[in-house]
Amino acid sequence: MTPSATTQSPSPASAASAGATLSDLIVQSLTRHSSSEAFVAGDRRLTYAQVRDLVSQYMGALGRRGVGLGVGVTMLSPNMPESWIVQAATYLLGGRFTGLQALASVQDHIVVCEDAEAAVLVVSAPFEEHGRQVLDQVDSLRHLLVVPTDGGLPEGESYAARALDAGPATESDVAWLQYTGGTTGRPKGVMLPHRAMVQMALSHLVDFEQPHLPRYLAAAPLTHATVLSVVPTLLCGGTVVVEQGFEPGRFLDVIEAERINCLIGIPTMIYALLDHARPETRDLSSLEVIWYATGPMSPVRLAEARERIGPVFSQIYGQTESTGIGTVLPKAAHETADLERLGSCGRPVLANRIRLVDDDGHDVPVGEVGEIVMRNRGVMLGYRNLPEQTDEALKNGWLHTGDLARQDDEGLLYIVDRKKDMIVSGGFNIYASEVEAALTGHPSVSSAAVIGVPDERWGETVTAFVVARSGQEIDVPALQAFVKQVKGSMYAPKEVVVVDSLPQTAVGKVDKKSLRAPYWRDSTRNVH
Repeated sequence: MTPSATTQSPSPASAASAGATLSDLIVQSLTRHSSSEAFVAGDRRLTYAQVRDLVSQYMGALGRRGVGLGVGVTMLSPNMPESWIVQAATYLLGGRFTGLQALASVQDHIVVCEDAEAAVLVVSAPFEEHGRQVLDQVDSLRHLLVVPTDGGLPEGESYAARALDAGPATESDVAWLQYTGGTTGRPKGVMLPHRAMVQMALSHLVDFEQPHLPRYLAAAPLTHATVLSVVPTLLCGGTVVVEQGFEPGRFLDVIEAERINCLIGIPTMIYALLDHARPETRDLSSLEVIWYATGPMSPVRLAEARERIGPVFSQIYGQTESTGIGTVLPKAAHETADLERLGSCGRPVLANRIRLVDDDGHDVPVGEVGEIVMRNRGVMLGYRNLPEQTDEALKNGWLHTGDLARQDDEGLLYIVDRKKDMIVSGGFNIYASEVEAALTGHPSVSSAAVIGVPDERWGETVTAFVVARSGQEIDVPALQAFVKQVKGSMYAPKEVVVVDSLPQTAVGKVDKKSLRAPYWRDSTRNVH
């Protein structure tokens, strides 16, 4: 049975001892630091007091349209302070929030809004026509709210700012209904309760080495995972600097001008900085930590990044289903010449239990590969309207991540592949991440993605897609020989395809489904 979006009224005793909600943290963060800068977006600079007033006014706009406990709000916008302000207003009213991918199609947005049973769609002005098409096709949608391009309240709306109140939601009510990227098919709605969002904020403050007074650069969409660092930043009186998109030179300009000290970077972003922006020529002395996430980073390229940008890298591993909570490899652990250790995703964060299990759910010995399963307060309630997938993911009371890893004698975890990405060739298990690490260890390769393709004799063979470093040409036979020397003949790609760039999903992960599709189109086995 799919978990419900709301819970029954608690008894007085349980209510008095209930845990904090995300709404509580938002109210606390916005009332502690009135005169400090909360958000910067180009020429806009908003104090905490101004953001607090805008949250209150958007509560008026949404409340007038029926948003309350358990009511769904969706949003489509470029990166702007209102991307977070609308979320905050939704949570304080007790509603649940869903962000829409700006690069997705109208049909994709219709699918998400229908599944979410959203009542209100909020769009920024450039997306108004797009929003009206969605509104016309989704029965549950009753209202379209348009945010001006330059921010602020929608045209014709006026509300008196009031003191903020955390509202009716409990720790078990759904706050964030986040849809997965859909690389394996129809996107799934991950139901994350308030307690999960609070746990992520605590993990951020305790385990992620956040600066004492953060100046956080948010270049990825605030309607998605990037937002998880906003509340921890605001709780500490810090500033969120909002950028629309990523361009390497501009990115470094902002770090210098705004004295950014923390940011989240996906591996492809970091590779682009190294290959096209000459970061060593910039004043990046303000940087204290770069959290890299969403996928494995080449140990060779990570060592290069530490040399050219600084010893500021910290890896975070998690997934949407765990509110991003999983493991962390702190900065100090990167201070090693051991490239293998740089391939680790670290140890479990505070209050997170992790096991590695085989297909029967039994723990595997140290050093052997098993699936990561975890248990913590950040784990989802389930997938919306998908009871069978929920039961499978939360089997035996543990979140089954689908990620395969091994653990060393020191407790460090090393992710080797997604279960669905493992290549079986001639009876041997080949992990794509290990081949990718070998490929990016070659001086001519900037980034790589490896897939299995069908083969009548071997079952599957290894195919690699590689991007050349700036100014380099890739000698395919030499690269194949290099991998054979480093990893052995069974790991050497039978085919190497040189491409200008690797396809990415809307959240910046390499889209391996699109790479596999041409090879598996005529196969009886599904593209996985």
